[in-house]
Amino acid sequence: MSGAGRPDTPGDDDARTPGSSGQAGVPGPGQASTPGAGQAGTPAPGQAGTPGSSGQGDTPDPTGPPPAPHPTPEPPEPHEHRSLAHSGNEGGGGDGGKRPPRRTPEPRGGLLMGRPFGVPVYVAPSWFLVAALITWVFGGQLERVLPELGAARYLVSLFFAVAFYASVLVHELAHTVAALRFKLPVRRIQLQFFGGVSEIEKEAETPGREFVLAFVGPLLSLVLSGVFYLALLPVEPGTVPGVLLAGLMISNLIVAAFNLLPGLPLDGGRMLRAVVWKITGKPMSGTVAAAWVGRALAVSVLIGLPLLTQSGALGATAEDNVGMDTVTDALLAAILAAIIWTGAGNSLRMARLREHLPELRARNLTRRAVPVETDTPLSEALRRANAAGARALVVVDPDGTPLSLVREAAIVGVPEHRRPWVAVSGLAHDLTDGMRVSAELAGEDLLDALRATPATEYLVVEETGAIYGVLSAADVERAFVKAMARPS
Repeated sequence: MSGAGRPDTPGDDDARTPGSSGQAGVPGPGQASTPGAGQAGTPAPGQAGTPGSSGQGDTPDPTGPPPAPHPTPEPPEPHEHRSLAHSGNEGGGGDGGKRPPRRTPEPRGGLLMGRPFGVPVYVAPSWFLVAALITWVFGGQLERVLPELGAARYLVSLFFAVAFYASVLVHELAHTVAALRFKLPVRRIQLQFFGGVSEIEKEAETPGREFVLAFVGPLLSLVLSGVFYLALLPVEPGTVPGVLLAGLMISNLIVAAFNLLPGLPLDGGRMLRAVVWKITGKPMSGTVAAAWVGRALAVSVLIGLPLLTQSGALGATAEDNVGMDTVTDALLAAILAAIIWTGAGNSLRMARLREHLPELRARNLTRRAVPVETDTPLSEALRRANAAGARALVVVDPDGTPLSLVREAAIVGVPEHRRPWVAVSGLAHDLTDGMRVSAELAGEDLLDALRATPATEYLVVEETGAIYGVLSAADVERAFVKAMARPS
């Protein structure tokens, strides 16, 4: 992983103070600078960030134009181990672009079915669509095999759809149990249109654990296929139990085989990533290799699946595969190819995000702040900040204990002629525990802290509790976007 470059310390001419007019900048490669002057600096490692010191980064002008509202960047989305057709990677939402998504309430994910091992299991609305599709398709097959069932064949087909997705749930639970065994938190399991997904919030620490985490899903599907085969042996062929057991045996075998294909976002792709990671010692190298193999698989599925169907290699004669069957096969191939291609791309984007996350350091992004008491007029507070080269205001009590942060947007809303008559306490918002962050936070830990308590500004404190400065969510986002734009 690439670390943050050592920041430059601004000289006296670099300090931008309240009332200055520079345009916000974005940190450049190797420089953890913050918006303000063209070359705003940040404190060197180990340098104290006391008000008025010159080692801390510049910040936006509280008296200038109000900043546009910025969302707090989210940490990387969880890994998603999917069954059958994996419709995404880490990131279920992987970060589709370079701008971090706005924090939104955690989605429920559909109908809650239970909490095995303490992990919620949801059935997405799209599952009902695929259940209806399986019922219709499998019912047509039953009409040829067991014509005496009549309309009851659709009840049998619905039972098959439910049993098949129960097998998919077992596949996902295998990933979940392995993740919990490795002390990796699992957000939820969701059953959806093209299978299931277990959302694992952290990345495996070693390639060996990554391999195991990916392999246990297909392994359980193979075990289930064997169990259904053994259960089929004493059952009379041509009966409802025989047809159901045979269908479940074959479907689980297909799930296992498909997921073992060596390309992201499939389980086989994660296994390939782990192998390359082990050989090279670089997780990113494994991700790149497995993602490009995944893209090659997507092209192969797009072209190869219709050709296989037309050739009769999948069990039907070429004469039977005409008309609507040909269109259906091509559409299915296109959907699967798109899912695999998109998941592979998401894997690359999320890997790059994780690689650059250590560059986000609270200490480097913090604005210099001046402490002022509650009854201090705004004009006087801004004068002190200007004299000290600071660009944030912290309201404190007579003992120096921080009480609140003066909102930057509120300062802009006060006309200059009224500032001598407005106390800073009227423009501040109270500090909560979640709005106090350690100056030592960095990377995913920093983003987790900001996600837990959404706000526009945060008080940054040293381990001793001393005020270090003020951290703006807008500054974090700009650094986040810049880091994502850098090549790996």
